[in-house]
Amino acid sequence: MRAVDAWAIEDQGIPSLDLMEMAGLSLARAAVRAARPGGVRIVIGKGNNGGDGLVAARLLREEGRTVDVLVTSSLEELQGDPLFNLGRLPGAPPEPFDPATLEGSGVIVDALLGTGFEGEPREPVAGAIAAINEQDAPVVACDVPSGVDASTGEVAGAAVVAASTVTFHGSKVGLQVAPGAFHAGEVEVADIGVPRGAPAPAQAGLIADRVLDLYPRRTRAGSKFASGTVVVAGGSRGLTGAPTMAALAAQRAGAGYVQAAMPRSAELVLALRLLEGMTCGLPEEEGSHCPDGLAQLAELAARAGAVVLGPGLGRAESAVRFAREAARTIVAPMLIDADGLNAHAGALESLRERRAPTLLTPHSGELARLLEIDSAGVDAQRIRCVREAAERSGAVVLLKGHDTIVAVPNGPLAISPGGAPALATAGTGDVLSGLIGALLSKGMDPFEAAALGTLAHVRAGRAAAARHGADHVIAGDVIECLPAGFGR
Repeated sequence: MRAVDAWAIEDQGIPSLDLMEMAGLSLARAAVRAARPGGVRIVIGKGNNGGDGLVAARLLREEGRTVDVLVTSSLEELQGDPLFNLGRLPGAPPEPFDPATLEGSGVIVDALLGTGFEGEPREPVAGAIAAINEQDAPVVACDVPSGVDASTGEVAGAAVVAASTVTFHGSKVGLQVAPGAFHAGEVEVADIGVPRGAPAPAQAGLIADRVLDLYPRRTRAGSKFASGTVVVAGGSRGLTGAPTMAALAAQRAGAGYVQAAMPRSAELVLALRLLEGMTCGLPEEEGSHCPDGLAQLAELAARAGAVVLGPGLGRAESAVRFAREAARTIVAPMLIDADGLNAHAGALESLRERRAPTLLTPHSGELARLLEIDSAGVDAQRIRCVREAAERSGAVVLLKGHDTIVAVPNGPLAISPGGAPALATAGTGDVLSGLIGALLSKGMDPFEAAALGTLAHVRAGRAAAARHGADHVIAGDVIECLPAGFGR
């Protein structure tokens, strides 16, 4: 946004006051939409966010609304465009912030801290944020909720919890990535008059529907093998559901031939569930995979377009050795999930030795084990952690969550648009592994396969929720809705 502002103002000759006027207008309109009975309270800081708030206050007062403007700094600290808009404010000047003034608000506008903020808010801003959060009135945040790092979504201290956020020109990473995303509420992107041709984001982007066009469709001249062959290597005694769902998802996602490699004692269970797939029982130790099965797995992988390693694998010592050796020796595109990831805790760098594309799909707990930190650390700094994992492993890393993030080593981030709470149920991670495995088997680039798979998974979750209700969806429902996930 700094680059966009500089381009619009310096290269295109757009007055900065015009941009602030449009921002304030959008903010005022959002406040009106959100307002309950009661006055409008606009809490401003000394920066450009405060200037946007002053524009909104002027426009609302000109409409005859009761607006109190509260400021956390001295008015003498305002400079530039905020100072100019202070001079244009009709009626009473801003008052020093007092939490008591917020009582009985119909709506509160947070215009304290903007996109340039990082770290932990200091007093008196931190106290103002706490007072805002104590109120029952809806809060509309200007550009980004105060206390949220707009570049990362990190929240180091106090942060406003908004009902909605009006952000300008384009969304911000911190509004899409947790924990910032959970402070933003509904995000509205407002046009503030920046001309076309502005600098585009280079480091991160939301996954858009156009990624669906990358899906490799079956052709008239194709065969089941040309449609993609997937090997799912996993399962153990008592853990047969995960590889079953991964295999079924791979089939429904378009793989033409799916083979499940599991311990011999579990083969019958999977064979009864995978009527359109093949099963291969491998040598085992007490119901778990063991290194003696690697030769057979290598034979299967030699004819496969992708291997999905880990669903239901378990954490037996023999299974850990199997997973590590499989990752090291099998030369085929590989997606590693679940206990395949846990097997590499403390050995993340060993994956750099792989000679074929690699994709890791951890949730925060699995990523924490890979990085040897606690899961709270991952939840607090999701972007930093997923980037670190990608760089240390040399793999594409997909960090699962409402805000699923896909990172490529030293490259960009793809961020899920979210909006599928129905996926918060057991087994949907196995579904994601299977469907991305199918895309890898069709020859897709791992980063593109992960982005496409993430979006198709979200869309399938929404379709399943529409059919069953979000609170009643199970993983099998998501598999059945995968065709809707890929549709346009």
